Amino acid sequence: MAPGGTQAMAVELKVPALGESIASAQVGKWLKREGEAVALDEAIVEVESEKATVAVPSPAAGVLRKILKQTGETVGIGAALGEIEPGAQPARAEPKPAAEVAKAPPAPLPRELAPARPAPPPPAPPPPAEPAAEAKAPLPRLTPAARRLLAERGLGKGDLLRLLESGVARPQRALAERAPLGPRERLVPMSPLRRTVARRLLEAQENAAILTTFNEVDMSRVLEARDRFGPAFQEKHGVKLGFMSFFVKAVVEGLVAFPVVNAEARGEDIVYKDHYDIGVAVGGGKGLVVPVVRDADQLSFAQVELTIAELAKRARENRITMEDLSGGTFTISNGGVYGSLLSTPILNPPQSAILGLHKIEKRPAAGPGDQVVVRPMMYLALSYDHRIIDGREAVSFLVRVKELLEEPSRMLLEV
Repeated sequence: MAPGGTQAMAVELKVPALGESIASAQVGKWLKREGEAVALDEAIVEVESEKATVAVPSPAAGVLRKILKQTGETVGIGAALGEIEPGAQPARAEPKPAAEVAKAPPAPLPRELAPARPAPPPPAPPPPAEPAAEAKAPLPRLTPAARRLLAERGLGKGDLLRLLESGVARPQRALAERAPLGPRERLVPMSPLRRTVARRLLEAQENAAILTTFNEVDMSRVLEARDRFGPAFQEKHGVKLGFMSFFVKAVVEGLVAFPVVNAEARGEDIVYKDHYDIGVAVGGGKGLVVPVVRDADQLSFAQVELTIAELAKRARENRITMEDLSGGTFTISNGGVYGSLLSTPILNPPQSAILGLHKIEKRPAAGPGDQVVVRPMMYLALSYDHRIIDGREAVSFLVRVKELLEEPSRMLLEV
């Protein structure tokens, strides 16, 4: 309540703009309940678009008085999600009278003492037989799942024919897909982000000639550099010296040497990019996202690590923005953090190449004088669009990355 006992005018909590091409989103998890106090700019609810999950901040300090849209609902940009009463205080729970407390139902008994459940009711009788005229109606062959669905809905063949003639009925395949679930199955609709990921992966495979080439790199020198300079690096810059800065810098050098790997196929043309915006796949609160490290060629090792750390933090907190995710020219995906030993990454359209990193594993390798030594090895996988990138260029790019990682001082000396 506002001073003087009057209720302050509510402020609407609205769906923010989520990108030029995005007109709707899905309401995700509510982080506050009705009646709870909220601070200015405090995250109130998550909304999930086809590209990312965004936490919507409170436009005022006060109390969340009303939730207008529930989890799972589809809402348009600018739609009101809830109402905030500015300056209000959360209502205190009034103690219940003794009479009401006495009327409260008793607490449930422990499972061991609870009475046995009554037997389930007998199954419903089968649906009535269909008229002979309907039974003779010409129909396409139905799968068992589709026939079962018709029976459970009390529909006959004549009903299905009328629906088919009117154009309302879905194809037989859709009927089967919507068949009832089994007793040990759960139906969970795909989130907008997951639907977009699925669509883009299919588009990448349908619209590009994807080929993957492999190599392996001895990570000994990188590990030595991290052990030797890591403590001083963290003390000076406030961030750990990770593997990703080495890979980002090595990739940029490779792209400079082989520009077509940084290019894009656009119709019958090739668009060469003279900037190096490297997408780095990170695990977010709702799944994998690929924020972009802008102008990576102009960043130091420390700036790369700080940028990636900040982007990863925002992804975990569902604060990633459309600007963070758009415009990359090349992507690095590190499946090794999850234990992957080898994989074939899929392109991130409209990019033409993606580098997959994998688990560092000690393996026998040839050492000086043909001696067998144990080295920390990593498999690298470069998937590329063979429409514009030849095998020679792809392999040469990957060899260049390997050389730079096996002798990181080359990146500092630019040799």
